[in-house]
Amino acid sequence: MNSVSRRGPIAEFFVGLWGVMNFTRRLILNILFFGLLLLFVVLLLAIAGAGGTKPLQDNTALVIEPTGPLVEQFSSDPAQRAFKHAIGDRDGDEIQLRDVLRVLDAAKDDKRIERVVLKLDRLQGSGMASLREVAAAIARVKASGKEVVAYGEMLDQKQYLLAAQASEVYLDPMGGMLLEGLGRYRSYYREGLQDKLGVDVHLFKVGEYKSAAEPYVLDAASPEAKEADLFWMNDVWQRYLADVAKARKLDPAKVAEGIDQLPAGIAAAQGDIAKYALQQKLVDGLKTAEEVGDMLAERGAGDNDAEDGYRQVSFDDYLGHVNSRANPVDPRPQVAVVVAEGEIAGGEQPPGQIGGESTAELLRDAREDDHVKALVLRVDSPGGEVFASEQIRREVAALKKAGKPVVVSMGDLAASGGYWISMNADKIYADESTITGSIGIFGLIPTFPRALDKIGVHSDGVGTTKFAGAFDVTRPLQPEVGQVIQTVIDKGYRDFTGRVAAARKRSVEQIDEVARGRVWSGAQAKERGLVDGFGGLQVAIDDVAQRAKLGKPGSYRVRYIEKEAPPFSQFFSSFAESRIGAYWLQKSDFMQGVAQVLLPHAMPQAAQDLRFLQSAIQPTRGVPVKSLAYCFCGL
Repeated sequence: MNSVSRRGPIAEFFVGLWGVMNFTRRLILNILFFGLLLLFVVLLLAIAGAGGTKPLQDNTALVIEPTGPLVEQFSSDPAQRAFKHAIGDRDGDEIQLRDVLRVLDAAKDDKRIERVVLKLDRLQGSGMASLREVAAAIARVKASGKEVVAYGEMLDQKQYLLAAQASEVYLDPMGGMLLEGLGRYRSYYREGLQDKLGVDVHLFKVGEYKSAAEPYVLDAASPEAKEADLFWMNDVWQRYLADVAKARKLDPAKVAEGIDQLPAGIAAAQGDIAKYALQQKLVDGLKTAEEVGDMLAERGAGDNDAEDGYRQVSFDDYLGHVNSRANPVDPRPQVAVVVAEGEIAGGEQPPGQIGGESTAELLRDAREDDHVKALVLRVDSPGGEVFASEQIRREVAALKKAGKPVVVSMGDLAASGGYWISMNADKIYADESTITGSIGIFGLIPTFPRALDKIGVHSDGVGTTKFAGAFDVTRPLQPEVGQVIQTVIDKGYRDFTGRVAAARKRSVEQIDEVARGRVWSGAQAKERGLVDGFGGLQVAIDDVAQRAKLGKPGSYRVRYIEKEAPPFSQFFSSFAESRIGAYWLQKSDFMQGVAQVLLPHAMPQAAQDLRFLQSAIQPTRGVPVKSLAYCFCGL
């Protein structure tokens, strides 16, 4: 039998003493560690605070060189954006429309800004309505007497819409710029899904023009889809030609003729696209970037330390100057702005998407905030789930019931569910080239028994009724079940048109004539009573402030109500945006490696289409099919 030895009292004393010393050692080390950590955090905060904007000198050129698409709201958090900017990674960049407009309008009145320089090659596919708002802001700068110079190497026609507003437009001699017209082509998956894979997609809809789900059941666009698309696209294109011609002091017919005669014209210019643009008077000269820099250095204040040899301030730095003027404690009454951008889905959604619960919560916050007297809902959405759209619409109605006027400002796209959440506003503003309408409902149910048969998998079992398990996608869809689903979709369409009729004070029959899933331009929608007036966000803000009797601009504050970023994200973004923080991140090999491995990349359009199909078939509690009000109608 093993005996257990016991320590004597002297040994117990020294063991206890060692334990006390060990505890004290750990305590002191922990105090030192947390003290150093606190010191480090304070140091970083001091660095971030010290790394503010550089003083702005007189005779400075504002250089606007946007990277990525124009958006209403960033889809990434501040820390991620600041980190990517600091290390020079521009992949996936976005630029907020509101920031561009604020910078241009501030520069117009800023005596230190001598001229504005536009470099637009990296601006990506933005919508026509947003571009026209920016174009109008550029025109205001030019009208104030300040010179605006645009330069590009390879400009597409959307970038050129902005460049055309400049006092002078220059193109690289080896570059190019073509106006080609508007086109909208999509991939169609019926043969691949049905014939190749054995997936049967069942479409239930109301409205012969409701074409959002056609790619899953057809091999080409329906005649109705082509008719409707060409109708609104021609309207948008004619407006584009008129905008360009007005800015360049040309005849729209001559601009259109130059496009129609493109092959002969390019041949006559011996294949020189830049030369052809010059011949068409779309640009003022052919210069390299260095030559444009030399020209601007001669006109303005030279700066040998600047990249192009002339005194300049970047868009981001100047935005910092503009933002620094804001008063964090502002007692004035507020006009709130809530952004509804992206697809409409149920529940909580991140920025860049609209959540039935998350967006409704922002509207509810505005309703319950006594400082908020009125609200503008800025909508840029193709729609999505009907129930989520209805949750948001109810909050708009609740705001009005609480005595707070609501005005909708439509951006590039406010169609289908995007129109659903807009219709109850006191007034709806849109750009003439906004894409809207698409009042219609559809549902999709794919079934997979033939696909499973191909790999030898079969579905079988029992149910207590003939409809038990009827919505199981591994089984064929029974005709009686299809009838149930179509009845649900019909009811959804009646709800949609009925609510629009009540909101727009018209009969259901009148709304049905302009509904049936048909898409309209903003100008066409106004003619048909779906939109009240034309104008951008500022027009909507002015209108709603007047409705709330807030007085002249300056007597109230405009505040965006958005989800706040977590504290660490706010801290890290401040640090990364500071000059010292940005320098450290740029020079850190470790951070460069993290950026290359972890930062996301864009997915192809086909993957997005198929992901939409996947989300459409997610089961919804208590209903046989998810009702969708969605429009694939962007350009």
